[in-house]
Amino acid sequence: MNINALPPYGNGTLAPGIRSRHVNNNNGLDVHILEAGFESPGRPCVLLIHGFPELAYSWRKVMLPLAEAGFHVVAPEMRGYGRTLGWDGSYDADPDPFRPLNMVRDATGLVFALGLRSVAAIAGHDAGSPVASWAALIRPDVFTKLALLSSPFPGAPAPVLNTANGAAPPKLSPTDDELDAELAKLPRPRKYYHNHQRTRGANDDMLHAPQGLHAFFRAYYHYKSADWPGNKPHPLASRSAEEMAKIPTYYVMDKAKGMAETVAPFMPTPQEIAACKWLTDAEVGVYVTEYARTGFTGALQGYRVRRGTDPRTLAEHRTFAGRTVDVPACFIAGTSDWGRHQTPGAFEAMQTKACTQWRGTHVVDGAGHWVQQEQPEAVARLLIGFVRG
Repeated sequence: MNINALPPYGNGTLAPGIRSRHVNNNNGLDVHILEAGFESPGRPCVLLIHGFPELAYSWRKVMLPLAEAGFHVVAPEMRGYGRTLGWDGSYDADPDPFRPLNMVRDATGLVFALGLRSVAAIAGHDAGSPVASWAALIRPDVFTKLALLSSPFPGAPAPVLNTANGAAPPKLSPTDDELDAELAKLPRPRKYYHNHQRTRGANDDMLHAPQGLHAFFRAYYHYKSADWPGNKPHPLASRSAEEMAKIPTYYVMDKAKGMAETVAPFMPTPQEIAACKWLTDAEVGVYVTEYARTGFTGALQGYRVRRGTDPRTLAEHRTFAGRTVDVPACFIAGTSDWGRHQTPGAFEAMQTKACTQWRGTHVVDGAGHWVQQEQPEAVARLLIGFVRG
C-alpha cells in the first residue's frame, strides 16, 4: 500500500487537533495512529484500542476532550485494520500474529516506540477489550489502569487443580462449535456470529454486500445502536442454544444468512439517517473508504483465534491460569448494548473475580454498542474521572 497515494485520513471529517501518523512498533508493524494532546511533551498517555468493524477513527469524538483534560491520547489501528502496515491480508495467513498475546506485544511495542515506559490507562472497546485486558493482566507495569467498553473480560482460565489426586477437571462452557451445533437444531435454525465471521466467505459477504458497502455499514451500526428500539439486553441464564437465541440476529444469526443479508432489513429510513447526529453519512464514508481498500479479512482473523474457537490460543492463555487483573479497572457500556450479556457470566465474573481493583460499572443511557460514538461526552467524562481518580 502506498500511503502517500491515499487521501488524507478521515476524508475531511477529523477535528483540528487530531493528527494522523505512522509509528514502527518494533513488532513487525508500521502502526497508523491518531493523536491528540501531542503538542506538550510529558503528558500522561491514554491508549485507546478499537474493535470490529472499527478503526482508530472510532475514538475521534472522545480524543479532544481527553486531550483538553491534560492527556496525550493515542488511538492505533490494530493489526489487520486500516492504514496500519505489516500484516498479511489473505484468508490463509498465518494466524499466530493475530493471537491476543501478540496483539499485546503490538500495544507494548507501540508504547515503548513512543518513548514511554508506561501509560496512564489503556481502554479497549469491543474486540479491543480483550486486547486491553490481557495487556493489563500481563504487563501491569506498562498498562497501569484498564477501562473496558462494551465487552466484559471474564478473566484468565481457572487453574486445573488436584487432578493428580483424583479430582475431576472442571467442566468447560460449550465451545463456539458446540454452541453452533445446538443452535442449528432449533426450530428456527441459528448460528453464532463468531463462527460465521471466521468462514472463508465472510469477507466477501460484507465487502460485496448486495446493498452496497455504505448501506451495509449504515445498517450494521444502526442495528447495534440505541437507535434501534429492539435492543433491550438482559442477562441470560446460560450459554445454551435456547438462551442464546434470545439475542438479536447480529450476534445469533439465522443459519442460512450472511451478515449483509442479516442487517439489510434494519436499514434506517432517510428520516432516521438525517436525525443520526452521532454518525453522519460523511463519517460512514470513512469506514467505507478504508474497508473498501483493505477488505475485512485481516480484521476477521481475530474471530479465528478466539479462546472459544482455537486450542492454541487457549493453551497460550493457560500460561496465565489463575492470574487476575490487578490494576484499577472499570467498565462502560450503553444501556441498549447486548455486548454486556452475549457471553453469560462474563459481566459478573469481570467485576467479582477477574479484576481485583474494581472501580465501577457505568451503563450509559442513549447508547447501544457504539458507546464512545453514540454518547462521547458521557464516555469522555467517565474516562477522565477514572484515569484521574
